[in-house]
Amino acid sequence: MTIETDAVLDKAAALKASGTPFALVTVVRAESPTSAKPGAKAVVTADGEIEGWIGGGCAQPVVIKVVKQVLQDGCARLIRISPEHDELIAEGIMDFNMSCHSGGTLDIFIDPVVARPALWIIGASPAAQALSGLAHRLGFTVTAAFPGADQALFPEADRVIDKLDGLAAAGAPAFVVVATQGKRDEAGLEAALSTGAAYIAFVASVRKAGKLKQYLKERGHDAARVDAIVSPAGVEIGAVTPEEIALSVLAGVVQVRRSEAMAVVPAKPVLKVATGRSAGTAQPAEAIDPICGMSVTVATAEYRSEFEGQTYYFCCAGCKHSFDKEPQRYVETVQ
Repeated sequence: MTIETDAVLDKAAALKASGTPFALVTVVRAESPTSAKPGAKAVVTADGEIEGWIGGGCAQPVVIKVVKQVLQDGCARLIRISPEHDELIAEGIMDFNMSCHSGGTLDIFIDPVVARPALWIIGASPAAQALSGLAHRLGFTVTAAFPGADQALFPEADRVIDKLDGLAAAGAPAFVVVATQGKRDEAGLEAALSTGAAYIAFVASVRKAGKLKQYLKERGHDAARVDAIVSPAGVEIGAVTPEEIALSVLAGVVQVRRSEAMAVVPAKPVLKVATGRSAGTAQPAEAIDPICGMSVTVATAEYRSEFEGQTYYFCCAGCKHSFDKEPQRYVETVQ
């Protein structure tokens, strides 16, 4: 193991210990000339911090862009950075056609390392217990809370809280499921609202949920938050047993989690044809490097040139140099 690899793995361990999301980036294939070789590694955070080496020029901006995507949806990606667009590229590879000066091709695997989503289960019913085990196996960090609850009831939970009072001080979960099923329903729902979770589901019939939501409103809880409580919880599959109910409820949680990620991150990279803006008009969030086709974030672009009242943005100094020598040539190709 090289000193460089040691530094990358040490950085990964430190980020994981602190709970900071990051991606482990590995060059899996290279066609010369490239500065990075197969096996080269780096750790990349969502804010673009890089520890390690996976190529310069166009490679780093592309990797940073894709890292932001994988940290949103949790799905690893294999990307290809090449001066030639391959119409027959294998399924599953994101192709970035870049014509920077190295002229080589890199295949890079980007693997996200993110904190497990937090699911709180309020209640000690058989469905709550079944949900705890199933959610644990699907990669959730599970907290079970109910008076008298212990690890024997929830053996696979990461944490068990034997009360409902004071849950607001115990953290901020992404998802809460109230599965009290007739035992302290009101207290369970009020405890769920106190956590501030954006997603709360209640295992109950429509009629029962309606009565309890009215109760919560009369108790002074925000009407919009109360109305947002999902009930009946889960995806309709005709569930009857506690295990089937748990499966239905968790399917609903996964559906919401993944739909939120999909709404933020496009399935394929979107390269907007935006070469610049005249003075006095709003600048685009991203612009296209007219030399290599790279998508460049305008606000943080280090390299830019003015030509005929428009601003052009570049991924590296080499692209800027090429443009400055023959700007009219490249302007005509992007207009």
